[in-house]
Amino acid sequence: MADFIDKAKHKVEEATGKAKEKTGKATDDRDLEAEGKGDQASSGLKQAGDKVSDAVDDVKNAFKK
Repeated sequence: MADFIDKAKHKVEEATGKAKEKTGKATDDRDLEAEGKGDQASSGLKQAGDKVSDAVDDVKNAFKK
């Protein structure tokens, strides 16, 4: 199971990415905007991995009962 700390880190990465993207748009800094989008994409992949890990654990636990 993906632990709480990792999940929290991934959410923070997503929020940071959104902030970078908005700041980049506001300041017309395309590099910062792109970096923010990249952070969000990376976070999304990590969060998807968390969900897969949790689903695998749920299946394992279902067969233990």
